[in-house]
Parts: sequence; structure tokens; C-alpha cells
Amino acid sequence: RPPEDEEEEAEVGWQEKLFSQFEVDLYLNESACQTPLDWQYHEEIQKLEKAGGRKNCRIFTYTDHDRFTNLEELCQKVTDLDHEVPSYLVERMASVRRRRQDRRPVEANSLKTKIITWEPSEEFIKNNHVINTPVQTMYIMGDLGPYGKLGHREYENVLCTIKVDGNGVITVKPDFTGTKGAYRIELDGEKREVWEYTIENASAQVQPEEEEHEQRVFRDLYGRHRDYLSGLVGSDFEMPLPGTLRLFVNGEIVSAQGYEYDNLYVHFFLELPNQWSSSPFQQLSGVTQTCATKTVGWDNVAYFCYPFTVEMFYTQEDEDSLPQWPVLYFEVLSLDFWQRYRVEGYGSLVLPASPGVHMLTIPTWRPVELGTVAEMRRFFIGGSPELEDLTYIRIPSTFKGKHLSRFGFRTETTGSVTFQLYCLQQSKAFLENSALRQRLQSVLDRLGGFSQQSSVYNVLEAFHRARRRMQEARESLPQDLINTSASNV
Repeated sequence: RPPEDEEEEAEVGWQEKLFSQFEVDLYLNESACQTPLDWQYHEEIQKLEKAGGRKNCRIFTYTDHDRFTNLEELCQKVTDLDHEVPSYLVERMASVRRRRQDRRPVEANSLKTKIITWEPSEEFIKNNHVINTPVQTMYIMGDLGPYGKLGHREYENVLCTIKVDGNGVITVKPDFTGTKGAYRIELDGEKREVWEYTIENASAQVQPEEEEHEQRVFRDLYGRHRDYLSGLVGSDFEMPLPGTLRLFVNGEIVSAQGYEYDNLYVHFFLELPNQWSSSPFQQLSGVTQTCATKTVGWDNVAYFCYPFTVEMFYTQEDEDSLPQWPVLYFEVLSLDFWQRYRVEGYGSLVLPASPGVHMLTIPTWRPVELGTVAEMRRFFIGGSPELEDLTYIRIPSTFKGKHLSRFGFRTETTGSVTFQLYCLQQSKAFLENSALRQRLQSVLDRLGGFSQQSSVYNVLEAFHRARRRMQEARESLPQDLINTSASNV
């Protein structure tokens, strides 16, 4: 081969058209020109021929308007199956690259009133199911045919793909060579020729003054966009009063597993201790839907996925007192075909004191009676011993003594219920703590972490135990020894 055929270098601009030998032979024939673009290429090639022919030999391009660009993107397969049938989503994504979208200008006032489409039509859902970002594409090709046989479509290979979307993001695939080695293309055939090529960014570097001006324009644009979003959202956020903690819980009853009967549902309610309150319209109880179980491993699991939302307020009265967190009581029941219901289990859950996501699995139990008559009654006619007061699951709300005895109360362990809780806490004490860290924190300030609260509680408990042991040791000493030591002093 002649030396000039072994190496070629071309500088290509964005959407710059470089014709291949195949296109020159095709568009010179007037009978092959059908579209206005074909006639435009026909005139350009005639001008090139009069000027002495094209300068490029093997390197040429396909711009965004060429048929190759459309076919290349529509013919791309998702899998390697020979009989692949494109799905609806694949067909829609293939048409995303359309540049000339008939988009109506959105008025500024319509954004405030039509942010959400409450009754979307089926056509609206289909059109908005995919992200429709306009994309412009350009292919830099290489004619890697044998010497003297240029212009055959089977020897065309894609050297580089450049895409620019509507957001201004430029994608170059493969990337600029830089310090890496050259890319290699190995052809199929008897000789198995190997071609190497490099891709370099030949654009002129931006001057420092222009770059600084561009940064100022971007900062001004982002600032105006931030002000626009702030105007839409507003600044009237409700802040809790000083000394008040706001607890917001987005909860979900995920599943129940390990119970004897099918068709389960959960009844739950939230008990607020002293110094806790909620709004009058806040519902603190609820009942899930009846859910049939499915076999997962060795257990029968009922997936409820029942969401609930609770908002509570804690008002601090004494800085030295530790708050009691709200408790979620629940009972699991079953309902059969004959509308017979049975109590499957009772359980309780103390809301987490730390914010964040918590996945908790709570075991349950149910009261039982001795003998087979109670179990036969439960099996044939339904019903079972129940708790009149669900707070008896932990400490009853009516209990005022010091020692709670459950002697003689027979229970049986049943399944478990899984909860997922998203806890948020809001308090001015958190803001003051972040601004003035050197200030002494109160007990309310320590509510931000369960570890801190437990450490404070452990210190107080240790102090009370040490004081109690000292009093017991003093009472156990002989009186004459105490009087002798006092007289010596």
C-alpha cells in the first residue's frame, strides 16, 4: 500500500458532514435522490467534485439528520436473543431522541396551579412514562476496507459517538484517548487486519476572562432559580415552641407471620403518656385490612403494607425529669369464612427515641385457658379469652401501685408482627444546641439520640442504687457504733 493510505488525520466539528466514498457514489446519481436532504447532499458533492474532490479518505461522519443515525438507534437490541421483540417501553425510548418536539411554552402562572395532574388520561400516562429529553447525535465513522475497495457498507465501523442532550450534557463514547493507548479494531476476514486510532479534543481552550464571565452568568441564573423556587414554596414554616419536642412518625405495618389461623388483621392504638399531646383531628388508632397468608419458607406470612402517620408534641415541665415515650399497642385477630374471629396475639411497641428508619419485629402472645374445652370452643365456634384493657399488655393505665403481679395469668407465645417506622424530631433545642455548643444542655436537648438519653438514665439509676445501698448499710450497723462515732466527732 502507498504510505498515504496507511495513516489519516481529520479534524471534525460538531455536526460537520464528511462524505464517504459510498455516499459520493450514491448522491451523484440524481435518481437516488428523493428527500430534500438527498438533493442538498447532491449539490454539495457536485461542488466538492468541482473543487478537486473530498479531502478525507477513510474518516467520514453521519450527522443528526442522516438516515444512519435513525436506523442505528432504532435497531439497537436490548438482549442478545435472535427473536427479540421490542417492548412498548423500548419503542418509546427509541423515539426519545426526536429533536423537533412540538412543545408549548409553559406559562409561569400555570406552574403554581398545575403542578399535579389529579385525573391523568391514558394518553397522558403513556406520553409521560419516559423521560423525553431531546438528544442530538453524531457518528464519526471509519471506512476500513481493503486498499482500492473503499465505499462498501460492510467495512464501515463506528469510531466515536457524540451526543448532546437538551440539558447541555455532552457524551463522547469512547472517551478521549489522553494518556491511554490507542483504540484497536480487529477486522474479520482472512488477513484479520488491525487498525488503531486515537481521539483528541481539538477545541480551543476557554480564556480565563470568558470562563469567569460564564461562571458569573451561571451564578446569576442559579440565584434567580433559587429565588423562584423559594417563592413557590414560601417561608411560613411552623416551629415548635421553646421547651417543646415535635415527634412525627410515618409508620407501616409490614407483615405478620407465624400464626395459627389465616385471614389476619391488626387493630392498634397509640397511648400518649403525661406531657405528650396531639392535635384534636389526629387519629391514634386504626385497623388494617384482612389479609390472606402465603407460605414463605416454614411460616405463613400475611403482608399488610398498611401505612399510618402520627404527629405528637412533648412539653417539658421539669428539666430533671426523663420523658416517657409513647407506646403502640396492637392485637392480631383472624377471621374465617363463617365470620368467626379469634384473638391471635397481643403486643406492644415503644416508639424509637432516635430519628431515622427503624425495622422492628415484635413477638406476640395470647391468654389461654386450661383444658381441652377452651381449645375446642376456639376451634369450632371461635372466640377466645380477650383483654378488656389493651394496656395490660405492658403496665395498665389504671395501675397505681409499686409492684404488678401477673401470677396465675397463663399465656401462650404466638407469631410476630413487623413494623417499619420513619421517625422525625423537631425542636428549637436542636437549633440552639448547634449554634451554642458550649452551653449546658438540658434533658430535652439530649432527646436527639437514644444513646445519650440512655446514658443519662443509666447515670441516674446508678446514683439511686448507690444511695440506696448506703442507706441499707447505715441501717444495718449497730446503734452503739453509730453513737460512738458521733461522740468522737
